[in-house]
Amino acid sequence: MSDIPTGKTYVGSDELYKEVQRTMQLAAYMNTSWRPEAEVRDYLRKITGRHIDDTVRVFTPLHINYGPGVSFGRDCFLNFGCTLLALGGITIGDGAFIGPHCVLATEYHPEDPATRHTLLTKPIVIGRNAWLGADVKVLAGVTIGENAIVAAGSVVTKDVPANTVVAGSPAKVIREINQKTAHIN
Repeated sequence: MSDIPTGKTYVGSDELYKEVQRTMQLAAYMNTSWRPEAEVRDYLRKITGRHIDDTVRVFTPLHINYGPGVSFGRDCFLNFGCTLLALGGITIGDGAFIGPHCVLATEYHPEDPATRHTLLTKPIVIGRNAWLGADVKVLAGVTIGENAIVAAGSVVTKDVPANTVVAGSPAKVIREINQKTAHIN
């Protein structure tokens, strides 16, 4: 499996297309019925070609187009129906929570109609202990900082600072996380 460099422009590649088809086939098999967590992790290992820690939890279905572009941290969790468009590279940090129906899209197209069929990519990084609420969309090139919270339904177009709560479309910082009250006693 080849690692695709981030920030690249794609016009077409038989090798890339073959890997996308392989990833989507394995994801389809993974999503066909309920599977124990250990079996889902085994599929993720095949899909990504990477180590997947036994603490990783993913509720299927998970839609993914390029497995080698995804890295899962320890103790992270992805809820039902997430979509990972991963040609640009997606890093999911340790302890990150990703809510149902979130979309992480590292891929985009130029505005100019003459070049719109060109595929551009930028990586996405979800920081340690970050939390994305349900139906969040994260666009190419965004980093979600450590411990940050992205409110449900938000569209994240710019980096999110660590220890903040963001909301809206486009997402904006609404406050800092109060560390003293953020822990359950």
